Amino acid sequence: MFSGLREPGRIRAGIIQVILTVIIILVVFTAVQFTMQSFRVEGHSMEPTFPDGEYIVVNKLTYRFGSPQRGDVVVFRNPQMPDHLYIKRIVGLPGDTVEIRGGRIYISGSVLEETPDFAGILCEDYSVTVPDDRYFVVGDNRTATSGSHTFGLVPRDNIVGKTWICYWPPREWGLSPSYAAAAG
Repeated sequence: MFSGLREPGRIRAGIIQVILTVIIILVVFTAVQFTMQSFRVEGHSMEPTFPDGEYIVVNKLTYRFGSPQRGDVVVFRNPQMPDHLYIKRIVGLPGDTVEIRGGRIYISGSVLEETPDFAGILCEDYSVTVPDDRYFVVGDNRTATSGSHTFGLVPRDNIVGKTWICYWPPREWGLSPSYAAAAG
């Protein structure tokens, strides 16, 4: 008689455990989707930093608490094709005048000094003053890249996040490289 009374309690406890497990899974899944995103590098524009086919995790939370900085590598929606995600390095910040002359990038009149020293960019002379909430981006493989000089400045709202961790292939596993870039 007592064992029959316990069965409904066990069933109810089991149902509650399943419901709690599903809720926890949904909360964790939502938190991960809100803060991180997987991205596959396609093409050679970010070599040698990010080779074609490499998989990275993008930190989507970083720019909720701070602004993108010169030298950050970001994943963003292309201004001309918002359905396409690109990966590039920020070289021009709001208020900067970005010029490309003789294969070199200048920020407000000073040559962009980068570590490592990326090859000169192949394009005609170019000049733009970066307005508020826009960024000038370009790939690390400066001789084989598109960038803001070809598709336009990137609105801050188009930036998905900052590169964080490389996870594939295994030999490349680790934190995404971050290089200093300064004008002067």
